[in-house]
Amino acid sequence: MTRPQAVPTIQTDNDFTRVTEWRFTPGAETGWHRHEYHYVVVPLLTGRLRLETRHGERLADLGAGVSYAREAGVEHNVINANEYEFAFIEVEFKDRPLGPG
Repeated sequence: MTRPQAVPTIQTDNDFTRVTEWRFTPGAETGWHRHEYHYVVVPLLTGRLRLETRHGERLADLGAGVSYAREAGVEHNVINANEYEFAFIEVEFKDRPLGPG
């Protein structure tokens, strides 16, 4: 099955964070990927996402403004399970050594 692709828009990308807005038309997907950094997701809308993982598939109900965090290494495909556009902000925390001060 071919699905439309979710659209990422990088808002900030520097030495310590990357902030991306993800927009999904109905049925759109991110494609399989592995998170190389710890991250936080902040949904912009209330809705449902379908998560495909190595261990199977599940639905996640998300509330607008209700964030959640995951550790680096998560592998999945994220699919909009709503009949409307869905969007969230993803904040990735890049690993970097602590400096002086």
